[in-house]
Amino acid sequence: MTVFDGIVARIVETSRLAVNILERSADDPRTPDERTVVFVHGNVSSALFWQEIMQDLPGDIRAIAVDLRGFGDTESLPVDATRGLRDFSDDLHATLEALHLGAVHLVGWSMGGGVVMQYALDHPVRSLTLQAPVSPYGFGGTRRDGSRLTEDDAGCGGGGANPDFVERLTAHDTSDEAPTSPRSVFRSSYVSGDYVTAQEDVWVESMLSTSTAEGNYPGDSVDSENWPGFAAGRSGVLNTMAPRHFSVAGIVDLAVKPPILWVHGTADAIVSDASFFDLNQLGTAGIIPGWPGEDVAPAQPMVSQTRDVLDAYRAAGGEVTELELDGVGHAPHLERPGVFRHALLQAIGYIAPQHDPAPPTETIILKSED
Repeated sequence: MTVFDGIVARIVETSRLAVNILERSADDPRTPDERTVVFVHGNVSSALFWQEIMQDLPGDIRAIAVDLRGFGDTESLPVDATRGLRDFSDDLHATLEALHLGAVHLVGWSMGGGVVMQYALDHPVRSLTLQAPVSPYGFGGTRRDGSRLTEDDAGCGGGGANPDFVERLTAHDTSDEAPTSPRSVFRSSYVSGDYVTAQEDVWVESMLSTSTAEGNYPGDSVDSENWPGFAAGRSGVLNTMAPRHFSVAGIVDLAVKPPILWVHGTADAIVSDASFFDLNQLGTAGIIPGWPGEDVAPAQPMVSQTRDVLDAYRAAGGEVTELELDGVGHAPHLERPGVFRHALLQAIGYIAPQHDPAPPTETIILKSED
């Protein structure tokens, strides 16, 4: 595992499994919960992706990044997809308990955004930062209002993974010889074409830490009479986000609503209203044959769904700030680290918007409850 200067890794024994975390060697474990930030990565990644932002946070903040089960150096126990993302969120809670932490600030990226929203439904949190989060209604198979397209979630879940990509993950392929190699997928899908970094090998290492053992990534599938011929299974990572198993739209009804920061890029290839990881979108584009049409299998409007739920959260008394970054892909914290850091520090109440200097010059759209 490649850790950056000032970052250390250790295994935390919890009541559920052994969890690997990254933390800063100089951080004081006595730091109060209100100045503790816990980072949760997304699918096909690990805590390694958070290291740059962890390094850049002020010294009186405690920063912790957690490897989810089956990723990084955390145990790769099977994932019960019928619980949605609860296996991951329950693991996170067990980890924070083992660290003697209560309500902290949670940052979730992509699938990790769903994990921290599920966590907030079950446990108190101080704030939520959602970076390019999975829709509150899951991944694929829903209309804008969250209603499911089919009873079996056709086209969702483990069957949607590219088999060659899975094979290359298993083989720890570090090449860029094919569009389906993890390195190529990182370049084409995780970030925009403008992103340049000396750390790409570390990000690919993080992706390759994904367990492809049974019950982990991608998960099982079942045959379906509905297009494209398969439906979500009951185990494994991708099935956790099938709409039959997952919805966190209930955050609107939380009695105590933590402030939410939503950060996303307009060039996101994975989570968007026209995601090329959504099989219905691929059908719309003619990439998968036999698409039955817009009335039967529309693409999922993921960003619009998130905005609708967060608008309802705001209308119900919650505080929401949206930070939309023009031309940025699926990883704003990598592509615009200064802007992301500034917004995060405001979200956790470390700096006050009216007193803080302007963030680094970027093209952004900032929307708040005001």
